[in-house]
Amino acid sequence: MAADLSGSAFLNACRGKETSYTPVWFMRQAGRSLPEYRQARGDVDILASITNSDLATEITLQPIQRYGVDAAILFSDIMVPLMAIGIDVRIAQGKGPIIDRPFRSKRDLSRLRKLEPETDMPYVLETVGNLAEVLQVPLIGFAGGPFTLASYLIEGGPSRTFEHTLALMRTEPLLWHDLLEKLAEIAVASLQSQVAKGASALQVFDSWIGVLTPDAYRRNVLPATIHLFSNLAELEVPRIYFGVGTGELLSLMALAEPDVMGIDWRVPLYKARERIGRSIALQGNLDPTACLAPFNVVVEEARRVLLQARTSYPGYIFNLGHGVLPSTNPDILKRLVEFVHEETTDLSYKMGTGIGKEGHPGKERHPGDRPTTQSKRS
Repeated sequence: MAADLSGSAFLNACRGKETSYTPVWFMRQAGRSLPEYRQARGDVDILASITNSDLATEITLQPIQRYGVDAAILFSDIMVPLMAIGIDVRIAQGKGPIIDRPFRSKRDLSRLRKLEPETDMPYVLETVGNLAEVLQVPLIGFAGGPFTLASYLIEGGPSRTFEHTLALMRTEPLLWHDLLEKLAEIAVASLQSQVAKGASALQVFDSWIGVLTPDAYRRNVLPATIHLFSNLAELEVPRIYFGVGTGELLSLMALAEPDVMGIDWRVPLYKARERIGRSIALQGNLDPTACLAPFNVVVEEARRVLLQARTSYPGYIFNLGHGVLPSTNPDILKRLVEFVHEETTDLSYKMGTGIGKEGHPGKERHPGDRPTTQSKRS
């Protein structure tokens, strides 16, 4: 039987409700740095691992059991729906998605047919159903955003310059519009099916939109993104929107009306709040590289994030500013979860009159000030 999640700190924070502590989860918490993940997966290709629902269920649960985070995120990949409709995609070790026949012309649009989740990717839905039955915390389903998926299709893989993508966007505006609309529809179908099977929240990863200028984003990506989010609104689950390097895009991204905005590590949270207003919760934004440092340094950096976030209560989820790095020590992440929970249980922290049990209650600080105290555990 599915758990009663009405008291979930994560879901309540997503909805801007009061929580007794700050909820925590990590992007890429499933896999990456966990030795039990490497043992479970062995030599199996990542996409093949995803198609094995028992294995994908086990991998999704691993960080819940080890870290005590407040939400699970499905072990999958943003390229899975494209693979499911027949796009020839593979994940190259240490590189990312590779598509041997990139999209370059109008005739390539015919390769993108409608996604039928029940028949095209039943293994994903089986995994979601398995997890919904056993999890005691919310499950986050996810999909790739239209720009990021388009960039992989057009470039044929990861890119630093996105030259083919930006060239097509500028020179073939009608083709670009049609491509992003198709990708948005594929994302909607995937996300709707995940919620139907038990996902309690959704995240759209449009990771590479930060390459765009605000005007280019507004004209060429925002319409498809609004379409995507508006078609998810009726699901009545929190919808999170995340991209990297999006500091100058945040006010425009807010026009898509997500429930939560994921913030990368480059933008102070109080600045993000100024740019998106009060109606959208915030998620983020510890620099993932900070977790490679000794724990006393991690505490100092996490305190700085929490101090900047104090103007966002209620409506804040602690996370990294991007995914967990493969070389991260899992024990650091476990201690980080404990630290955030303990530090933010003090109500004076969230009211802006202190920074938690280890801080200086009653002393006001500018959100950018550097905390000088460290945790006793450090």
